[in-house]
Amino acid sequence: MPETIKIDIPHKLTREAARARIEQSFSKLRDQALGGFVKFDDVWTGDRLDFRAKMLGQTVVGRLDVLENSVHVEMDLPTLLAALAGKIKGQIARGGQVLLEKK
Repeated sequence: MPETIKIDIPHKLTREAARARIEQSFSKLRDQALGGFVKFDDVWTGDRLDFRAKMLGQTVVGRLDVLENSVHVEMDLPTLLAALAGKIKGQIARGGQVLLEKK
């Protein structure tokens, strides 16, 4: 059964700095895209990012909102990945926290 995961990642950056870091990170991810095995699309509308990743017939759709003190992420996982929802959520939360740490 498909599952939607929701994650809130706090930050102490300005909204603009948080968005810039996320935008740069997604740009690298899109450029790497696992040697062409993953089709990755993302579109920014203001401080909201809508993204989609397709691999081996599975599609993950997500939304990311850059807020003043946090980043809110929602991802719709297909049935095959829903079993890994806890691990995926943990990895995104940890990776996001590292990305958004003030330097």
